Amino acid sequence: MAMDKNGFWRDSFALKGSVITQVFPLILTFGLISAVICVLDWVVERALDVQIGLEVAPHEIAGAALGLMLILRTNAGYDRWWEARKLWGGIVNQSRSLVISALSYGPTDPEWRDNIVRWTSVFPHIARCSLRGQKPNPEVVDLVGQVHYDAIANSQHMPSYVIYKIATLLMEGRQRFQLDPFSFQQIDKERALLIDHVGACERILKTPLPLVYSIKIRRFIMLFLVTLPFALLHKMDFEMLIPLITMLVAYPLISLDQIGVELQNPFSGSNLNHLPLRNIVDTIQANLAGLQKAQEDEATLLAKSPR
Repeated sequence: MAMDKNGFWRDSFALKGSVITQVFPLILTFGLISAVICVLDWVVERALDVQIGLEVAPHEIAGAALGLMLILRTNAGYDRWWEARKLWGGIVNQSRSLVISALSYGPTDPEWRDNIVRWTSVFPHIARCSLRGQKPNPEVVDLVGQVHYDAIANSQHMPSYVIYKIATLLMEGRQRFQLDPFSFQQIDKERALLIDHVGACERILKTPLPLVYSIKIRRFIMLFLVTLPFALLHKMDFEMLIPLITMLVAYPLISLDQIGVELQNPFSGSNLNHLPLRNIVDTIQANLAGLQKAQEDEATLLAKSPR
């Protein structure tokens, strides 16, 4: 793989996909607090001839502990993000497997085949919208029509309704077109795995990281950054640099905290680093349509070829 020679500098100054725009106001706030502390120290020293300040050693120990806590939080968020990505990889694979099995073992009836492909294509669209708390997107109308769109939108759990329609099609294939029991069980197994993946995604969505964990870490960050200027007082020749140093220390700490927040909900479209669900859904739909077209083209060629 060729090395991206310009990637370091491009990523170093990139704003898109970065949390800097979200955390900068908070970083600036800590810089202003630090400046106020420096001015207060100057006034107290001039008026009372007393120096205020703290030892640096406690902050060195606290900084190491804080860094470890933030790493654990970020790793916990990334685990959730990666698990969600694996589950959507499963949706991709199961959607393909269901359609491949249906086209290979299922009835030859064109309408039945078209319906099974369309409803399987609808499922990832509905799963994405359900996880994001949205109504079905317009592509669903193109796939199954306005009547079914309204039925999906009004259902209590949209993915379950779509899976129910796929199950109904499989039962129709079993009863009307004499789909053999082994093929029926194989395709139905793929159908069941689709709803299992959505259920696992909903578990991630509805089980955020414990609130007490977030509160403790942010409280620790706040205390560390507010007291840091006191530890730097009288340790530098030019003390007006203390607000800048405080902001430089605040940047990675607050950024790591915000990254943990971003990663813990991988489905939210408002997060900077959410899963690219729209691209995944479009890929599934294109793949399934391609499988159907390939099967139809093959059948056409076989019909035209001399026996």
